Amino acid sequence: MIPQLFVEKIDLGDGRSITIETGRLAKQADGSVVVRMGDTMILATAVSARTANPNVDFLPLTVDYREKFAAAGRFPGGFFKREARPSDSEVLTMRLVDRVLRPLFPDDYHAETQVMIQLMSHDETVMPDALAGLAASAALAVSDIPFYNLISEVRVARIDGKFVINPSREDLEKSDIDMMIGASLDSVAMVEGEMKEISEAEMVEAIKFAHEAIKVQIHAQLRLQAAFGKKEIRTYEGEKENEEIYKKVKAAAYDKIYDIAKVGSAKHERSAAFAEVKEEVKALFTEEELAADGDLVSKYFYKTNKEAVRNVVLELGVRLDGRKTTDIRPIWCETDYLPRVHGSSLFTRGETQALATVTLGTSREANQIDSPSEQGEEKFYLHYNFPPFSTGEAKPLRGTSRREVGHGNLAQRALKNMIPADCPYTIRIVSEVLESNGSSSMATVCAGTMALMDAGVQMVKPVSGIAMGLITDGEKFAVLSDILGDEDHLGDMDFKVTGTADGITACQMDIKIDGLRYDIMEQALNQARDGRMHILGKLTETIAAPRADVKAHAPKIITRTIPGNFIGALIGPGGKVIQELQKATGTTIVINEVDEQGVIEILGTDPAGIEAVLAKIKSITFKPQMGEAYEVKVIKMLDFGAVVEYTAAPGNEVLLHVSELAWERTENVTDVVNMGDVFEVKYLGVDPKTKKEKVSRKALLQRPPREEKKE
Repeated sequence: MIPQLFVEKIDLGDGRSITIETGRLAKQADGSVVVRMGDTMILATAVSARTANPNVDFLPLTVDYREKFAAAGRFPGGFFKREARPSDSEVLTMRLVDRVLRPLFPDDYHAETQVMIQLMSHDETVMPDALAGLAASAALAVSDIPFYNLISEVRVARIDGKFVINPSREDLEKSDIDMMIGASLDSVAMVEGEMKEISEAEMVEAIKFAHEAIKVQIHAQLRLQAAFGKKEIRTYEGEKENEEIYKKVKAAAYDKIYDIAKVGSAKHERSAAFAEVKEEVKALFTEEELAADGDLVSKYFYKTNKEAVRNVVLELGVRLDGRKTTDIRPIWCETDYLPRVHGSSLFTRGETQALATVTLGTSREANQIDSPSEQGEEKFYLHYNFPPFSTGEAKPLRGTSRREVGHGNLAQRALKNMIPADCPYTIRIVSEVLESNGSSSMATVCAGTMALMDAGVQMVKPVSGIAMGLITDGEKFAVLSDILGDEDHLGDMDFKVTGTADGITACQMDIKIDGLRYDIMEQALNQARDGRMHILGKLTETIAAPRADVKAHAPKIITRTIPGNFIGALIGPGGKVIQELQKATGTTIVINEVDEQGVIEILGTDPAGIEAVLAKIKSITFKPQMGEAYEVKVIKMLDFGAVVEYTAAPGNEVLLHVSELAWERTENVTDVVNMGDVFEVKYLGVDPKTKKEKVSRKALLQRPPREEKKE
């Protein structure tokens, strides 16, 4: 017997719709749904352990998003022909969903929880990542897992001045906004995206538009939940609490922490001072008490620390390092730091430092994208590395983390639209975070801008970035410019904004509280603009404009287009011609066929080598025009003429027949020309008899007068 299916429909208002269904698939999961838009179908499941590890004091949540190649009717690449580790795009989707869900679980819920989202059918007109948040929340909605505040996510674009929800990839190409918004009914929880220099007011308008669409999707989840039969939320054992221990810890620590926080100090000095206070608090308890409740002492010390630090900001307007809420930490920058890379820069802001390098290459070095939902390539990409020494720690190295993928993607989106469309290079930026105490991703944007300009990439405009924070008690609030790492952990918001002098190019916002007011968001954006302009001034003081050319040791790239029928001649049999040419000239030559034309990229550091390649291309593609005169050089003598070579196209040879040397009868070719002689000939086209090209020297000479016949 087929189980009953429960379905809810979401009308997008433009003829498109989304459906959510449950009741048939994956019924052993705590909750499962299928979300469909067009022919795109996503299966989301949610499972949570019935008991929690008593030694865990956080939510061990895993959000996993995978795209199945079968969904698009394709085979996976690679030898084993099966899906393996997640791609960067899958990791980014996981992060988008995780960042909205995680803060909305109960603070004391610590059971192992797994949300799995799978693309099962792919429609090229529907971008599946925009449906992942809706699917995850709906799966939780029909489960008994403690998750009370349903959410959804949408993509918002602006095409010809009109906002669009969940556009197709083709439509997105025409948009000046590409933002993903995650929210509950009451408030926005997450924003991430890229823009083409929009204003702060336009960004808020886009977020509000997206939020209204999200509310419709949440109401659909509530209807599905009611129709399916809302499950009774499972009971669970919350965190251990002891009010007496809390009062004892707070009484001993609050004032001391408050006094340390209001003075303003460096990260390590402050950490040492807080650690000393913690040891003093622990000394108030016996060894037996610490053995039994040491975890509570640490927990309540952290809670007291957080409260004291936040109150210093709200009551005194003073931050941990002594700054006011709008102050930016001291900045120093340097370019051309590494002598042999194509471009480099150092950006240091307070205790955060990023070293960026730029590498220039041909289209062969483009980053290939091959996933079920997207195929293509990136000619500009950025990689971000966050080694443990940057925070003074020693940790195992386990490959690129999700955080590194996410931060690198944000910085890439911040800069990508400022790379000129006619830039011939493939560009790779690598950011090495050498020190970190707050917003290393924004330091990466700043370092990346300077490294690009140092490399001679003719950026449209320089880009800077800043991370904003928030501390609020529900009534009073303080928006913090250029947040520290501690302010990120102890605060209520992490809002990263990048842009040029003329507008925003990318953003990433995570809210850790319910109910962020739009007036606070607007203040944060306007305060961020002031901070961005200050930082931008520091960047342009260091390097005011892109260097006029690439560096002497960096490759120069020249692009030429030839008719498609000449591609084979340039490559040669088995690649012989192009391989020998690359070896002889010290260049790299890449040929791509586009619209029946050969697009040739010549990359090299020696101008003479590049010129030699250009000369060869000119020679191969040279086509003399009927009736035109060309300079030639004699390269071979024959009894019946001379073989000449066009000087403008070395390698292009033609026979100059003895009859075309001069108007007078020529007995010996050497009577008129010799090896190495240079002169002009007229091109006469193809001889209809011999089917060979014909040139004439005499056609350019004055014809002698005819002798009159004697009677």
